[in-house]
Amino acid sequence: MEAVEAGSFRVGRPEDGLRLDEAIARLAGISRARASRAVESGRANVDGRARAKSHRVREGELIEVEPEAPAVAAPPPKVRIAYEDSDLVVVDKPAGVVVHASPGHAGGTLVDGLRKAGVPLSGGADPDRPGIVHRLDKGTSGLLVVTKNETAHRALAGILAEHSMTRTYLALVQGHMRAPEGTVDAPLGRSSTDRRRRAVVAGGRRAVTHYRVIDTFSRVSLLEVTLETGRTHQIRAHLAYLRHPVVGDREYGADPRLAGELGLVRPFLHAWRLSFPHPASGATMLVEAPLPGELEEALSRLSAAQSNKPGAGGAGRA
Repeated sequence: MEAVEAGSFRVGRPEDGLRLDEAIARLAGISRARASRAVESGRANVDGRARAKSHRVREGELIEVEPEAPAVAAPPPKVRIAYEDSDLVVVDKPAGVVVHASPGHAGGTLVDGLRKAGVPLSGGADPDRPGIVHRLDKGTSGLLVVTKNETAHRALAGILAEHSMTRTYLALVQGHMRAPEGTVDAPLGRSSTDRRRRAVVAGGRRAVTHYRVIDTFSRVSLLEVTLETGRTHQIRAHLAYLRHPVVGDREYGADPRLAGELGLVRPFLHAWRLSFPHPASGATMLVEAPLPGELEEALSRLSAAQSNKPGAGGAGRA
């Protein structure tokens, strides 16, 4: 691969057919994981188009890589552990905390908080993501499993790959759903208009989301959402695709005025229940985390507004 200018590389014959992340790593002399993050964060494109890290580059293509944003230093957050044993911990992550180090977030991560608390973490393939097998977005609160040893890490990765972990969320969305329950089976890929977002695109990775309405209010609905697959921003992108964005999720088109009325400064999305076979014993694990205070307060405001309407009965949560 021949360098054209800083951050721009022309694919040559020796690189023809390599994965995009492998090609970037080879030229820049960086780790495959770091190159992969450059693609995942939307800082790399091929001939001006966003591509998946698995894209096979071809001779003559131009790869452009933007520089990483300056890292933001922050103190390790306090960590609330919902369950712990010798193999794993289930953490109740607060909103606003990044799970692991990434461009622009060198500190203040969940991993930092676990290390400060003295929790041993398995290595995994990426040194920046010790013990991390699945993730939650920065603005999403709730349950996350982190492994303490390599055996548990490999086993849990297999459990996720086999779709044997049930991840259930509570999401408040704009509007009313057409049906009390349903499934969104629509492939997701990087948005052509904003590389930080995901969108339903032809040729994207298969993504399946199940939902059930558990409460309704005048302008919004409370859903229980279960993931069958675990793509980046899957719930947020799928609900926006249905034209029912998560309340407070401005990145996916939510009305900021509604969020302001409910006192929300982040998306109303909470990973409240995890069920999975224990990676060592095989026993069924079931862990739940209550809604954080700011989300409960938003529901209280909705209930109060609804009960104050003439002739209105209170909406009961299932």
